Amino acid sequence: MRLLPWEYAVRNLGRSPTRLALSMAGGALVVLLVLSAGAFVRGMEQSLRVSGSEQNVMLLGRGSEESVERSEINPAAGDLAFANVDGIKTRAGVPYVSPEVHMMTELHEQRDGRPLGVALRGVTGAAFLVHGQARVTEGRAPEPGRDEFIAGRMAHTRMGVPADRLAVGKTLFFDGRPWTVVGKFEAPGTVMEAEVWCPLRDLQIAAKRDNLSCVVLTLAPGAELADVELFATLRSDLELTAMRETDYYSTLLAFFRPVRAMVWATALLIAVGGLFGGLNTMYAAFASRVRELGALQAMGFTRGAVVVSLVQESVLSTTAGALVAAAAGVLLLDGLAVRFSMGAFGLVVDGAVLATGLLAGAALGVVGALPPAWRSLRMPITEALKAS
Repeated sequence: MRLLPWEYAVRNLGRSPTRLALSMAGGALVVLLVLSAGAFVRGMEQSLRVSGSEQNVMLLGRGSEESVERSEINPAAGDLAFANVDGIKTRAGVPYVSPEVHMMTELHEQRDGRPLGVALRGVTGAAFLVHGQARVTEGRAPEPGRDEFIAGRMAHTRMGVPADRLAVGKTLFFDGRPWTVVGKFEAPGTVMEAEVWCPLRDLQIAAKRDNLSCVVLTLAPGAELADVELFATLRSDLELTAMRETDYYSTLLAFFRPVRAMVWATALLIAVGGLFGGLNTMYAAFASRVRELGALQAMGFTRGAVVVSLVQESVLSTTAGALVAAAAGVLLLDGLAVRFSMGAFGLVVDGAVLATGLLAGAALGVVGALPPAWRSLRMPITEALKAS
């Protein structure tokens, strides 16, 4: 089959600037939507995968393996674990054992002001040893007994307030009294960045609870998870379960699988709507070129060759729109913080997401061109040459 020259399809793009602009805009919108969905899913996956460490083990209340907020364990569990489990990492005699309280609660901008949902974590100084990703970037760590907070880099996104509302020196109300933000911290790519941390004992007093949510401990090289599991089994009175921190966040990732499916389904439905809009544009464009298409067939080009040329035109225009959308996605979407039930995370526009968007743009050009092209070529050559 003799094909039409590639230059023919390229030159035809400039014959109708309006049609070209509409095709590019339609392709760009669809691709930008696909990029948004992909960046959302990718960002959620990475934040949950990066949040845990292979060397960290969590001690949770039995039956609470899927939600640390629901877990309740004995406050002595951390000390008992360190005393009975060999292979827990230490530094200068300080054990990597972090007793923690996790709460989804409300803070207030002022006394009796509007509530702000927040992921609050009560910690000791050992938290910065166990969670090596976390480091103070501004101010200082909170001190016990002084009603102080330290806010994660994306905590304001989770709370739905401007970033300066959690600036160092600002005040938030919790348990009917003011708490001061004394520092900011980051934990790149993890859900911890959307949390607010405070001293463990202060949070226990404010929340009127004596127990813990979990104990996170770090194993030294060569130590095994089985050692911690054995401790949890032997101390049946504590009702503990031991699991790797990475396994806990993998469980959460599986829990949010329906959310990811819903995001992709929404993107697909809107993309189909964009496809139908593109079909209308293509039908109008190709119908006005019936005589031209008939002349090409009279010159010896087969219908298949003409269809290929029309598809080339469509793919070129939608791919150009896809490239514009890809540039916009990298500039506007990559790193954009969004909220979800676990806290907040940044959208991720990486190579895989960009490839998915560009392929969607090319596929849109092919699928959008084939039906109108074939319909325009169904007319006999003699009638096509007489068309106005």
